[in-house]
Amino acid sequence: MESDVINSSLCKTLGIQFPLFAFTHCRDVVVAVSKAGGFGVFGAVGYTPDELETELRWIDDHIDGKPYGLDVLVPENLVIKDEIDKSMQAMARRIPPQHLEFVRQLLERHGVKGGTELAMERPTLFTAELAEAQMDVAFRHPIRLIANALGVPPPSMIKRARQHGIPVAALVGAKEHAVRQVQAGVDIIVAQGAEAGGHCGEVSTLVLVPEVVRAVNQIKPVPVLAAGGIMTGGQMAACMAMGAAGAWTGSVWLPTTESEVTQTIRDKLVAAGSRDTVRSTCRTGKPARQLRSAWTEAWDATGSPGSLPMPFQPMLSRPALKAVDKSAEAGNAQARELVTYFVGQGIGLVDGVQSARAVVRSFMEEFVAAVEHMQGLVDEV
Repeated sequence: MESDVINSSLCKTLGIQFPLFAFTHCRDVVVAVSKAGGFGVFGAVGYTPDELETELRWIDDHIDGKPYGLDVLVPENLVIKDEIDKSMQAMARRIPPQHLEFVRQLLERHGVKGGTELAMERPTLFTAELAEAQMDVAFRHPIRLIANALGVPPPSMIKRARQHGIPVAALVGAKEHAVRQVQAGVDIIVAQGAEAGGHCGEVSTLVLVPEVVRAVNQIKPVPVLAAGGIMTGGQMAACMAMGAAGAWTGSVWLPTTESEVTQTIRDKLVAAGSRDTVRSTCRTGKPARQLRSAWTEAWDATGSPGSLPMPFQPMLSRPALKAVDKSAEAGNAQARELVTYFVGQGIGLVDGVQSARAVVRSFMEEFVAAVEHMQGLVDEV
């Protein structure tokens, strides 16, 4: 078997050599991974439609025609889902004063200036309205896949993707969620274990992947990608031995030379162990795995006002953590204690910084070595 070619139906559908999917908020990583034979997936959350247009145009100009995808986060359950006024001004009026004061005091104790203003400069995140506007942009570009997290994609996403001949992927953290996704018409399931960075469930990847593969195959044989803690080609091979069609990864790209993180975050990621992450609602209002820090500990400690539901918590956390990162980069050691970022438990397997292309190559080589090792064991029987 060649180290950089897998002739699976999924690879043929997407036009890729190796079913390694790289979820990232960095356009440089998307391009590097896709050009190396994998499949870059650009995370659109946090981008206005105009900003997304700029990012996708840049990707198109640099990816040499290689395939890539887009992840649009549209929560199925959102406290403001059925409200008429979803403006930032309306949302701001619902932020309790004690939460604002809690953030102010926390930043002050760590010598961080600013960061206490609410995130008012862009449309309310995570709404179906913003997602529709992002899809208007996305489908003007040659994306080869569109994905959604936090529930079943809105019907319009599936309909519009069908019209453009693009498969729809969805992330799940439980087998019953996977069943609902397949029944709704989703083409690719990403079974994301509790080890994963960002929003995740409570079931480990080792258990979740075979559960989901078994459950969806009883309905319809759709590809299942394994996600959560996968940082090596050997892990990827193990997941595919359990029935996965490939690996959906995120944390492994954060310490790369191309990634969007600050140097402080990159240094903390490389130094982190597998037990240095925590699953907390303190950043988005929904359980999300991230680096443990003074920020996460403060929100989860006695005396905290408690996290607000999505989308209110990000209105507090985004400007605060932006100020924290800026202060830490300027040399404030106290601010460094607050620095956190979405990352999974697999970060403990990272011990240095390398290019995204080098990561893809390592995955390929390790994958082949793992397959050959297993084949050798079979031959001995």
